[in-house]
Amino acid sequence: MTARLIDGSGTAATIHEEIKAEVEMLKREHSIAPGLATVLVGENPASQFYVRSKQKRCAEVGIQSLGYDLPESASQEEVDGLVAELNANPDVHGILVQLPLPRHLNEEQVLAAVGLDKDVDGFHPVNIGRLSMKGREPMFVPCTPAGCIELLDRYDIDIEGKEAVVLGRSNIVGLPVAMLLLHRNATITICHSRTKDLPAVCSKADILIAAVGRPEMVKADWVKSGAAVIDVGINRVDDPEAKRGYRLVGDVDFEAVKEVAGYLTPVPGGVGPMTIAMLLRNTLTSAKRAAGLID
Repeated sequence: MTARLIDGSGTAATIHEEIKAEVEMLKREHSIAPGLATVLVGENPASQFYVRSKQKRCAEVGIQSLGYDLPESASQEEVDGLVAELNANPDVHGILVQLPLPRHLNEEQVLAAVGLDKDVDGFHPVNIGRLSMKGREPMFVPCTPAGCIELLDRYDIDIEGKEAVVLGRSNIVGLPVAMLLLHRNATITICHSRTKDLPAVCSKADILIAAVGRPEMVKADWVKSGAAVIDVGINRVDDPEAKRGYRLVGDVDFEAVKEVAGYLTPVPGGVGPMTIAMLLRNTLTSAKRAAGLID
């Protein structure tokens, strides 16, 4: 068996076209231009790259991108004050505070300051709380977990009643994606560093989400034949033959696992592009709420 490739780049491109059409409709029929504000504190090169990527994708689908850069030395009051200004700005439908923040800032306080109706990153404590409760719906879902579920849906991979294993328990991916799978009536196991016999636990999964941050950790004997494997990891490994001296790999040993799995995401080109697609969709959703088109 060779796994069917889950093309995150292609799927994201399709979603971008869907969003672009809706943005044009909002502008034409309701005179509303969705706006996303990005807040970048400091000069972390990776954070700068991610923000630029998000701004570029916004431009491609017609979403206004409003960038706010603060120095590394910015105080808690300055960051909180900027977020308050953006909350009050009717042209801003989504606020994204790029993480990580400098260590002297209280990350939880900043995220909690973002208006619930503009929390397009989905990390406000109330949104996370609603996600973890039965019968409650968050206004927004964190983008990477949402992207994982979207890929499963777009490839017609059943979730209901399936055994799902999430490898990793981070607040950004592991825990939220587990809650999303649970809401879709999967049976969930969350693995972590204290889990005994990880390979045996993972090998029972119909759906395996790998989000642990260890290069090529998941081997072929960890994977059930025919399983859907979603690899969230992005890791640099040294490669003297590569142009940059390194290459990107996921948490899954792709070459080995593709001979066992039924479906498999590549790295790069899998979950990564979906994260930005979901951010753009959340921003569009917020603008539609502002126009009174949805609740």
